Amino acid sequence: MTRKPHVTVAAIAQKKGKFLMVEELIDGRMRYNQPAGHLEPGETLVAAVIRETLEETAWHFRPDSITGIYQWHNAENDTSYVRFCFAGACLQHDQQRPLDTDIHQAMWLSLEEIEDRSDALRSPMVLHCLRDYVHGCRQPLSILTGLE
Repeated sequence: MTRKPHVTVAAIAQKKGKFLMVEELIDGRMRYNQPAGHLEPGETLVAAVIRETLEETAWHFRPDSITGIYQWHNAENDTSYVRFCFAGACLQHDQQRPLDTDIHQAMWLSLEEIEDRSDALRSPMVLHCLRDYVHGCRQPLSILTGLE
């Protein structure tokens, strides 16, 4: 049997020293994550991160760089993930838009507040991505090439 990793995207948006995060219910427990989700068939990575951010936070996100590409194997469920993490800006908030059903709330947290919640993070990729962002890791979106 061939195992394929789950391809996911995540967004990093910072405003006034705080990062956009979501509190979500995963397997009966509240977890913290960046706005993130799976790439859908036929979707570009950029379109996926814009969609996921809107669905999970009601913020319209404009990516401007890639913080990194991260690989992680979750031993608990024997699943591998490849995460494309994008940095960018939140342009507009649609307060009337409902959030995805598993999202309890979207919130803005400082890096210290996120580190204080490290035991409740969705995965170790969350802090790794944020720390890379804080340390200036950025690649242009032009490194992505989509072929028809």
